Amino acid sequence: MPIPRVAIVGRPNVGKSSIFNWIAGRRLAIVEDSPGVTRDRLTTLIEHRGHHFEMIDTGGMGIEDVDNLTEEIESQIEQAIEDADVLLFVVDTRSGMVPLDQEVAERLRKVDKPILLVANKTDSPTLDSNADEFHRLGRGWLTRVSVQQNRNKDELLDLIVQRIPQLDSMPEEVEPPMMKIAIVGRRNVGKSTFVNTLAQTDRCIVSEVAGTTRDSVDVMFQMDGHKFMAIDTPGLRRNKSVRTDIDWYGMHRAQRSIRRADVVLMFFDSMQQMSKVDKQLAHYISDNFKPCIFVVNKWDLLAGQLPTERWVRYVRETFPTMTYCPIGFITGQTGKNVKTLLNHAQMLFKQANERISTGQLNRLVKAAIERHEPPLYQLKRPKIYYATQISSLPPTIILVCNQPQGFPPTYQRYLLSFLRDHLPFGEIPIKLYLQPRARDDERDDLGKDERTPKSAANDPNRAGTAEEGYEAAFDEEEFEDDDEFDAEGDDVIEMEFEDEVDGEFDEEEFEGDELEEDELDEESDENEPDEGEPLEDELDEEELDESTTVSEKQGHDSEGDAETKKG
Repeated sequence: MPIPRVAIVGRPNVGKSSIFNWIAGRRLAIVEDSPGVTRDRLTTLIEHRGHHFEMIDTGGMGIEDVDNLTEEIESQIEQAIEDADVLLFVVDTRSGMVPLDQEVAERLRKVDKPILLVANKTDSPTLDSNADEFHRLGRGWLTRVSVQQNRNKDELLDLIVQRIPQLDSMPEEVEPPMMKIAIVGRRNVGKSTFVNTLAQTDRCIVSEVAGTTRDSVDVMFQMDGHKFMAIDTPGLRRNKSVRTDIDWYGMHRAQRSIRRADVVLMFFDSMQQMSKVDKQLAHYISDNFKPCIFVVNKWDLLAGQLPTERWVRYVRETFPTMTYCPIGFITGQTGKNVKTLLNHAQMLFKQANERISTGQLNRLVKAAIERHEPPLYQLKRPKIYYATQISSLPPTIILVCNQPQGFPPTYQRYLLSFLRDHLPFGEIPIKLYLQPRARDDERDDLGKDERTPKSAANDPNRAGTAEEGYEAAFDEEEFEDDDEFDAEGDDVIEMEFEDEVDGEFDEEEFEGDELEEDELDEESDENEPDEGEPLEDELDEEELDESTTVSEKQGHDSEGDAETKKG
């Protein structure tokens, strides 16, 4: 048996959306003094004293919509009344009975379902007598409540529970959905049409009028035996175009939908160019570390005219920091490629729930550092001791290091890109934190296998292990030809090189060579600064005399051999 449903109906501006939020305990529906704010049906699950039911908020009955959507709004109201097991007929105690209340009561006479007459805005017992006039409507048990004063909420819920069908077992609708999917984008990109295709019914109002959807609408649907929730959101506008409270509420409802979603589908119109709104929206998705798929809708209009590669390149150029996001091409109206898109969304959701062992993560981080070391910071090389994943959805990784400020954003992006290429997180964002090591923490998983030269590793007088003969160690022939050396083996290499240069170089080696200083094989210790930075200690005069460069000595080589020393 399906879960019982309770629909809230009445004329505009009697507080239907306020009662909906009041019972739900959250601000779900937009509440505004102007009539006609609510258009689509809004639903939420309510639990009271062990009983569950679904509450449905509807638009005002008997009003002409400013965007000529009256027929669509009335269709949504009729559908809610048809699906409901109990109706809440809401009236306004302050304004009293008006002719429109009588018209609503006349429409409800044809409905053979339990009805509760809810007199809202009865803020105090002194106003109870004012609500007695609504007995003349002849529909429902009169209940006096006040959302503003939080009056008689439990009594209203008790009356609802007494009238809904009693269930022998827990209905399937009470179970939470497997995945929540937020559909976001600009106005008129086909979000509501896509949601109706998923629900296989006219769940949301679809119109060519920009801004038709005002609230975030939760729609449950099933696919392959699994339950999902699609969240239809209002189309976003540029900040300077947000002039009314409804636009402001709609923008924040869309942002909240992104925050509570598991996967975000960002829609584009294949016939329109990207705008600043799209970039702002993508930036917000990235800041919240949400798995995202870029969806190019209405592709049937360009099928056979434009290759998909051009749109892919256009999207990648527009969002260079979100190159990990997959791109899908669909036709929401016909349902083409919709199931494939949902299957890919499930893959992203599965990636976001993956967990990686600390050992595997440490090996990958070590490999990333060996491939490209972090830049010097304050004349020293920052060091990472170990890495660990602390949570999922999104995957959150902590790097314990000695100087968190020594890793610039560019190097952090390099680490994220390297991890994304080697972990099952290839298409989702990863949250990365740099944390200094505690004083009592002596753990150093990445420093166990230090790089050492083969000459030092083969020394019988040197204590060590077999692990010290690292695959990237150097021998004498390698550093004579290479222009770059690893800084970790500089101490031993420099000592050997000084022994070799004690003899004289052959004059023929330098004939015809015009080497610049930056092309020489120079070695430095770990604390030596980069080019252009001041040295920490000044050289003695003797060291300056002995450390002349090859380019300076070439002017004196005509009289004989020259001695040089590596500086």
